[in-house]
Amino acid sequence: MAQIFGPSANALSRLSIAAGIIILTVVVAGGVGLYLSDYVTGVNIAQEQPVPFSHRHHVAGVGIDCRYCHTTVEATAFAGIPATDVCMTCHAQIWSDSPTLEPVRASYRTNQSLRWNRVHRVPDYVYFDHSIHIHKGIGCSTCHGHVDQMPLVARKETLRMGWCLDCHRAPERFVRPRDQVFNMDWAPPEDQLAMGERLVKEYQIQKLTDCYTCHR
Repeated sequence: MAQIFGPSANALSRLSIAAGIIILTVVVAGGVGLYLSDYVTGVNIAQEQPVPFSHRHHVAGVGIDCRYCHTTVEATAFAGIPATDVCMTCHAQIWSDSPTLEPVRASYRTNQSLRWNRVHRVPDYVYFDHSIHIHKGIGCSTCHGHVDQMPLVARKETLRMGWCLDCHRAPERFVRPRDQVFNMDWAPPEDQLAMGERLVKEYQIQKLTDCYTCHR
């Protein structure tokens, strides 16, 4: 009976297996790279807004505190988006004729809210409460980055579960004194871990990692 496979069959099969493994590795690596990329996470990508609001100008330049616009951040789960009236408190007199601010003036005239595009958003199945994090000594910049240096706000962290768990498992690495929560210039001291361990006890911070903590 004639031989079905020629002498080169073994070499071809080995080459095919090796090529398949290489292709699979490239596909998996590419998928992981895409999953972690800024394109998917939205990190460092500024959202288009109806008005190019600059936190760098308003916070670092003018010195406006976070709570002036985000009025509910200390008391509720949602930080709050300022009403047009808040903007017009200043802009009825300052840059009142600027073409850039026409959407704000139109919103004020028509009583129609501006449609801002959310930059920091977690999925609907995730529960997040700003007030409890602030009460426990987690600063704005820990999650949002240095928005005081951003001409247009962009996400600085992925906000994915693994990133959240890094803090929930070791809050002493991130907690700061409550009076420094809104201080955008605050930097962790050399004794962060020692200070953090003290604050964890003082603020009664629990290392909550159960699923139902966030998925309710």
